[in-house]
Amino acid sequence: MSKIQAIRGMNDLLPEETAVWQFVEATVASLFGSYGYQNIRFPILEQTELFKRSIGEVTDIVEKEMYTFNDRNGDSLTLRPEGTAVCVRACEQNGLLHNQTQKLWYLGPMFRHEKPQKGRLRQFHQFGVEAFGFEGPDIDAEILVMTARLWQVLGLSDAVTLQLNSIGSAADRAKYKQALVTYLSAQQESLDEDSQRRLHTNPLRILDSKDAKTQALLAGAPSLGDYLDDDSKAHFAGLCQLLDGMGINYTINPRLVRGLDYYNKTVFEWVTTHLGAQGTVCAGGRYDGLTAQLGGRQVPAVGFGMGVERLVLLLQELNLVPAGLERSADVYLAAVGDVQLKALQLAEQVRAELPGVRIVTHCGGGSFKSQLKKADKSGASIALILGENEALSGQIAVKPLRTDAEQETIAQSELCGKLAALLKA
Repeated sequence: MSKIQAIRGMNDLLPEETAVWQFVEATVASLFGSYGYQNIRFPILEQTELFKRSIGEVTDIVEKEMYTFNDRNGDSLTLRPEGTAVCVRACEQNGLLHNQTQKLWYLGPMFRHEKPQKGRLRQFHQFGVEAFGFEGPDIDAEILVMTARLWQVLGLSDAVTLQLNSIGSAADRAKYKQALVTYLSAQQESLDEDSQRRLHTNPLRILDSKDAKTQALLAGAPSLGDYLDDDSKAHFAGLCQLLDGMGINYTINPRLVRGLDYYNKTVFEWVTTHLGAQGTVCAGGRYDGLTAQLGGRQVPAVGFGMGVERLVLLLQELNLVPAGLERSADVYLAAVGDVQLKALQLAEQVRAELPGVRIVTHCGGGSFKSQLKKADKSGASIALILGENEALSGQIAVKPLRTDAEQETIAQSELCGKLAALLKA
């Protein structure tokens, strides 16, 4: 009988990998919390209509990439391909957007049926940040300052750069689309295949084309910036002024449009050159019309998504993963002989008196030598040795594993104090 394998592009995370993920997750959660952003959680499955209305039916995500199926009731459901629309749905449904502002963040898996490759999987994970009820550019600036601080905390400031643009209002883009289509239609046969298709469905995405010949044609195309209304121009100028004042470096990229239909005004990407083709680490922008598009009243909003896989890959690529994350224990208690009950009792005493200390109790028997090998492999800095003689005499041996300090035998009543001193040192 053949073994069942994981679905292609939906990967397992093994214990040695999850240690890095937990470090990243804890770092990001702590930083977002320090800015007053609260955690929100929502389902993986949503009604398909949510994404058709928000993302746009003629986008690649809806046309090609969504995991969509009919459930037993005949309802069309979709595994979420992104988090912003889901967050809007959750906030609107639960009354979080009525005459109030919200600063929220979330973390979870997203699903898109794409060709799996490094940094681009079919099940991938994202941090998302969404801020609702703020009209001015100050909130745009805050979330960019917050991400800049995250790069600083992780040691990535020199590895990522900020690209920025304004795509104006829906009316601005409609006028620009008409001018762009007129310009490109005259040279349609010179466009790459995807761009020819997008010319009549989603022409702004042609600006994102990676085809060199198409990009050469775009050099003479109309500029979106020339079609922005006064409000959009003022908003973008205000944002740039705030970022300049905060010392945040950025490049204005007039061809940056993002791939989802709901964006307006500010759009941005944090990009790196260290991950090959998958160079976007964090991206987002404003989506002031999305709440109304999904049936609620219009609420100004801005947010971003940040890929966990790419963030972890970037840390690993630059050797910025902190040492010691692979350790599963601080203390390893070797139990030699018929001492299992006493070993369990001592371990619980340590956990009660020294919260946060990771102590692994050896289970399953084995020789003293084999248990010390496991203690060393666990990464613990201290081994505790409890044999039958120690159990009877109320003593325990303490053996430092990462220093040249001598092993010593102490009273079990002194154990927690001794461990506290050794681990602090």
